[in-house]
Amino acid sequence: MLNRLDDYPIHQTPEPVAHPASSDPNVYDRTWFNAYNDDGTRYFGFGIAVYPHRQILDAHFSCVEAGGKQHCLYASRRAPQERTDQSVGPIRLEIVEPLRTARIIIDDNETGISADLTFSARTSAIQEARQVLWSRQRRSMDATRFAQFGRWSGTVRHPDGEFAVDEETWRGTKDRSWGVRGVGERIPIGAPAQTLPSFFFLWAPLQWDDHVTHAVFFDGPNGEAIVREGLTSPLYASGTEIPEELDDVATHMATALHRVEYVPGTRWAKRAELDLIDVYGKTRSITLEPQLRFQFKGLGYSHPSWNQGMWKGELALEGESFDPLELDPEAPENIHVQQVVVATDDQGCTGIGALEQIVIGPHGPSGLTGLFDGAS
Repeated sequence: MLNRLDDYPIHQTPEPVAHPASSDPNVYDRTWFNAYNDDGTRYFGFGIAVYPHRQILDAHFSCVEAGGKQHCLYASRRAPQERTDQSVGPIRLEIVEPLRTARIIIDDNETGISADLTFSARTSAIQEARQVLWSRQRRSMDATRFAQFGRWSGTVRHPDGEFAVDEETWRGTKDRSWGVRGVGERIPIGAPAQTLPSFFFLWAPLQWDDHVTHAVFFDGPNGEAIVREGLTSPLYASGTEIPEELDDVATHMATALHRVEYVPGTRWAKRAELDLIDVYGKTRSITLEPQLRFQFKGLGYSHPSWNQGMWKGELALEGESFDPLELDPEAPENIHVQQVVVATDDQGCTGIGALEQIVIGPHGPSGLTGLFDGAS
């Protein structure tokens, strides 16, 4: 099964590009973005992914304003053979210039959600540590991801109004990942588990005046480190100043630590602290204060009916709006959140960014013992 990309010298196996090296049904290839304004009162997120073995391409867009509803647009189709076709109904992603500029277009449609948005990179692409998680003797996740920080411009319209997005006050992150992770309908394998599942993930991409910091954590049920990564990287005034994409300009820390104070009765952070510890043992401590909460089910994560990689038919489109303040914090679909945060460090510097969390099952340092129970 050939497509246009097969005309380029990019093959990693003897197969055409459209044939994944792994036969795991949970193979995926995804582009994701977030965006927030400097005063932390508005946020939007977007994701589009192909699941080759499931023959599905889906996309999700969602936005929220402080004191208002979160509006969501879900779309899914049978995946096209052509991998450069990143469109689902009224939604399409255009890569204007690789690793520099991307455009999200959502044409007018029956949900009342539309947009025309341009992301302009201000950092080099930053490759994260490979993310490998195990479920008994099976790899439940094996993925590579890179992040880029940048600015946004354009317009968003939703059922309750619209807002302008300008490069002076809007920041965000691009996230590209691919590999294997749990998507779509769950496929039971073998004997049932004898213990509660456990999954702890924390991600904190932050922008400061002239650089970015990046931290990612995966913990085991007792708080043991599965993935610990922290780094810094320069923030450039424009895409033209970014070095060639093959240049690695990130400074990697020796390790990183996290401390989270939870909103009682939830698994959402009330406050968090990060320590970035460099190779010489010097520690930079960062405090994160949440400003606005975004529910990740609006982008298909753990959504009861629009979970990523679900077969919805040849082409399906749906809108949804909900009040984030009226949600049950212990419902499985509401555990996964990202919050706009104001960041301050122990040198008096101030930044802004996002804090993403999902904690399922026991996590000793958080005092969580059940599957979805809230913190005391």
